[in-house]
Amino acid sequence: MKAVILAAGKGERLAELTRHIPKPMIVFHGKPILEHNIELCRRFGVTEIFINTHHLPDAIRGYFGDGSRWGVHIEYSFEPELLGTSSAVRNFQSFLDGPFFVLYGDNYSDYDLSALQKKQLDHSALGAIAFHWRKDTSSSGVAEFADNGRITRFIEKPKPGESDSHWVNAGIYYFREDILSYLPRSHSDFAKDIFPKLLASGVVLYGVCRKAKVLAFDTPEMYNRSIDS
Repeated sequence: MKAVILAAGKGERLAELTRHIPKPMIVFHGKPILEHNIELCRRFGVTEIFINTHHLPDAIRGYFGDGSRWGVHIEYSFEPELLGTSSAVRNFQSFLDGPFFVLYGDNYSDYDLSALQKKQLDHSALGAIAFHWRKDTSSSGVAEFADNGRITRFIEKPKPGESDSHWVNAGIYYFREDILSYLPRSHSDFAKDIFPKLLASGVVLYGVCRKAKVLAFDTPEMYNRSIDS
């Protein structure tokens, strides 16, 4: 199986923490966040991994190399200008000839990847998106669902009263390779651009909702809270 792990973000809100290392290389529980993601992939049988880079790319390539130490094979791409989460995936189009996962490499998660694969297969959907429950949804994307888990609405950073959903995008997806035809070459993001557009055009996406551990490290405060969890 294959996965694209997104690792190109600058992490500018982390200030000094990311001045000399890429955001996905911040240490959490003794190892870089990106390493946790690679190990999560391997645990669920993903052995071909594709990683995009931008900020201090040599720190990532130098640490992980070809991935053999982790029992995987890694290919890299470098983005002179950031492409966004979805267009970054398109860069690996020539390798993605079957279903694949996408993971945000600067998040930590213990999510059950096989649950996404099962949901997509059971419903022959274009893709399945992982969600986790969070009380405060103001800085995240949330979704609303039909009874069978089909996503009916995707709202990025909902305003107060805009949605009652507390199911937050976990930054983990499983797609059929058909998704690539919907991804532009210019800058675009799954949450802001692609998912709302797909739903508006009637494309079927499903959600998997679990109370899994998903941690973001977007600010020094968030990082400090997370290292104690």
